[in-house]
Amino acid sequence: MESRDFIRISAFRHRHPLLSALQHARFLSSAASVADFPPEAGPELAFAGRSNVGKSSALNALAGRRRLAFASKTPGRTQTINFFALGEAGRLADLPGYGHASVSQAVRATWDALIGGYLTGRRTLAGVVLLMDARRPLTANDRHFLEWLRPVAAARLVLLSKADKLSRAERVKALAHTRAALDKAALSSPVVLFSSKSGEGVEETRALLDRWLQNKKPPEKGN
Repeated sequence: MESRDFIRISAFRHRHPLLSALQHARFLSSAASVADFPPEAGPELAFAGRSNVGKSSALNALAGRRRLAFASKTPGRTQTINFFALGEAGRLADLPGYGHASVSQAVRATWDALIGGYLTGRRTLAGVVLLMDARRPLTANDRHFLEWLRPVAAARLVLLSKADKLSRAERVKALAHTRAALDKAALSSPVVLFSSKSGEGVEETRALLDRWLQNKKPPEKGN
């Protein structure tokens, strides 16, 4: 290839960067039970977080869409895992929000079985993204979910959502506190300040999740 052709192609790529896998997301199916899960086909990313933490807004920001994921008007109402295809790169699983006080014990038990069944049984799970409110990270429900993740052989990432609502000093404190608490609990994880409103952390998160998808090998047949 002549040098001028290389320069021309490089300039085009600079003006039109390759899209992240998350920007290819399209709805695939919903599952209310383990039996409803779509067949495994390539690596998956799971998104989790307590109700009203801004998970749907984060997914929309990462996908570059306004209405890829819908936030329920009634927090804690969603009772399914929603699966999205990411082109040929893999899939994304949006787990039900946890921890809403108005949810009955029966519904919580159903969610536990659904989410627990997904986390422990999905062989193609490449990584789990856990959203926590930057103003109130590591609630009791967040810690409970992290304990669920302890035996799961998948990468994990903590996004401190709604970071735009904190001052600079408060953001530094929230980041340091969360990292220290995770290290103390032997649950070390990258922690990123994130705001779907300002765009903080969006590109950093996309880049990390793309690497997870590329590095995860699908399970061998028969395993």
